[in-house]
Amino acid sequence: MAHDGVRHTDRPDEGVLMVDLALSDDEKEIRSWVRTFVTKELLPLEPDALARERRGERGLPLDELRRLQGLAKQAGFFGIQTPEAYGGMGLSAVMTALVEIELGRSFLQFAFAGAADNILYDANEAQQEAYLRPTISGERKSCFAITEPGAGSDARAIRTSARREGDEWVINGEKTFITGGNEADYVMVFAVTDKAKGADGGVTCFLVDRDRGWTSAPIDTMGEWGPASLVFKDVRVPHDHILGEEGKGFSLAMKWIGRGRYLLPARALGACERLVEMAMEHAHNRTTFGEPIANRQAIQWMIADSATEIEALRWLVLTAAWQVDQGMDSRQSQSMAKLYGGVKANEIVDRVLQIHGGMGYTRELPIERWYRELRLLRIYEGTDEIQRRTIARNLLKGHASVRGHLG
Repeated sequence: MAHDGVRHTDRPDEGVLMVDLALSDDEKEIRSWVRTFVTKELLPLEPDALARERRGERGLPLDELRRLQGLAKQAGFFGIQTPEAYGGMGLSAVMTALVEIELGRSFLQFAFAGAADNILYDANEAQQEAYLRPTISGERKSCFAITEPGAGSDARAIRTSARREGDEWVINGEKTFITGGNEADYVMVFAVTDKAKGADGGVTCFLVDRDRGWTSAPIDTMGEWGPASLVFKDVRVPHDHILGEEGKGFSLAMKWIGRGRYLLPARALGACERLVEMAMEHAHNRTTFGEPIANRQAIQWMIADSATEIEALRWLVLTAAWQVDQGMDSRQSQSMAKLYGGVKANEIVDRVLQIHGGMGYTRELPIERWYRELRLLRIYEGTDEIQRRTIARNLLKGHASVRGHLG
């Protein structure tokens, strides 16, 4: 591709950073294809998805998901961020964010096939053959397990332990709110292997197949997300199933957690775009006291505020993604995008429901569905409070500036 979609050009004569958001022809084609795919393939499935959810069924049926992923793969959409050497598209962070924005226009939790957790690329060759490559191809399913009942935001407080016995490790403990834990056939689990060394030298990541004996149970939530609790009771795993180095698991965990927080608000951004479009259409069609509610200033202000916040979120997301592409330290920008995206997405969906009135509160429209789902964004992969702490500490310690990367 010609460029990453966001061009920042230094202008020494002006002392500022100019930004050009023009996309290359290839990038426009990719975004257009995803937009069409969402419109033609995903949106028509939403009414049935809402009906199935009322019956207690979550997510797309497996055969439907595979059909959709197959259609996408035929068009070349496989492994969005997976390196080309592993058969993927290897898209830039900016382009991936643009793809996620388009996918976010549907509440269906669809993802293109061909993805694998970023830390699996740290696996040795034997582990890549057994875990990474089969995961990319879709033969295997993984889950990442660090969160525990007493160690959510404070990942350093994990208590799951692993003790060595000869050439094996014996794992005991419990993990909770694990995405994909019910469907996974193996887990990347983090356990304390040397309590005296603490998190930075005493936590190790293990690749553990389900048939080793760990169990999972679903956790019911208010949204589509169906996490699991995992239990490890004297689960034995060979020493050569350590991912990375012994005692270096915490750095792998932080690498996984920081792999792309900007993608969560990117998908929320797409949801907000569609929600506000729905609100504007309803405002034009809904008449009270002889005229459309679009003429009411109260409605106009809600739409104006939402549109402004959407545009601000777009810049936060794309700036964070651009920094990832440039190899810059993007943690501050990603935390800001995650925080702002979660807060504003919840405010926007609340306004849209209010504009729709009683109909917005019913399950005939997808608004209440999004209302429940978007609430997760303020908790998942770092709560609002953790993001605020991160942002404030970086500023107060001089690691970041309120002038941003303009410095």
